[in-house]
Order: sequence, then structure tokens, then C-alpha cells
Amino acid sequence: MKARLYQKYINEVVPALKQKRQYTNPHQVPRMEKIVINMGVSASLEKSALDDAAKDLALITGRKPAISKSRRSIANFKLRQGQPVACHVTLRRDVMYEFFDRLIATALPRIRDFRGLSSRSFDGRGNYSLGVADQTIFPEIDLDKIKRQQGMDITIVTSAKTDDEALDLLKLMGMPFAEGR
Repeated sequence: MKARLYQKYINEVVPALKQKRQYTNPHQVPRMEKIVINMGVSASLEKSALDDAAKDLALITGRKPAISKSRRSIANFKLRQGQPVACHVTLRRDVMYEFFDRLIATALPRIRDFRGLSSRSFDGRGNYSLGVADQTIFPEIDLDKIKRQQGMDITIVTSAKTDDEALDLLKLMGMPFAEGR
């Protein structure tokens, strides 16, 4: 059984984009390729901070995160080469659509004073990045077991060539963009 959002993409989004953008080939229609979630952890915190972040990220995504280590030493940040500094997960195919569905349907509306996402966070090549300040917006996280607030970066990689194409794709997929920005 395919994800609900994938069915919506095939049945509603592709025909709408074909009509709006005058695509002749179905492979020209932009699609989501992957979603990358990254949680950076300060090197000055204790070692359990990275373990807690990895545990939370595994709960949110359902996948085991990869640990990123620093490439070089930086004395001003008290950072040594090879020290773990972040964890990240890359989601593709069905898991990506399930996560995207949970993100737009349950997590984003739980942000306090949420008025929509900025449409200016595209990178110029059709990829969208957003920062989440607190991991507790996801319903999988138990509030009683949280030791510290941990933010994350979520990057949605699309096959769109321009930001306008990617904006149309994400709007049709249900991403809540703010209108005035």
C-alpha cells in the first residue's frame, strides 16, 4: 500500500502541474526526491546530548540516524577533530511521503503562533529548507522524557529546476506557506 500523499501526488498534483506548466513529458513534472533531517548538537554539551538527539530523531523518523563527526579542530569552539557533532537521517520513497504527511498534518500546526512557512527559504535550485526550534512538536516525542530542547533542520530535495516550480509542487502537496511573505 502506497502512502496517502503519494496517491495524492499521482492523482492530483501531476495533472495540475502538467496543465499549469504545460509539460509535455511526464518526466518533466517535478517530484520530491528525498528529505534530510539534521540535528546539530553543541560540542560543549556532555556526550549524552548526542545520544538523546539520536534517540529523538530515531523516534521521529523511524530510522537509525547517522552520526556526523567534526572534520577539523577549532580551538575557539572547543572542538576536536573526530568529535561527534550532529546526527542526520535521509528519507526516500514511501518513508519520505509518510514523514512529509506527518510533518504538514500534525507537527507544523502544533508550533505556537504558526502562521505559515516562509516561501523565501528555497536555495535557488528547487530545494526547500526549514528549521524547527523544538522537537516536541512531533507527537512521537514523550514530553516527560525530554532533558533539553533540541532543534532540527529539515531539507526537502525536489527534482524541480527552479524555485517557482518547487513552490508550486509543495503548495499542491499541502505545505502551508504564508501568503504575505
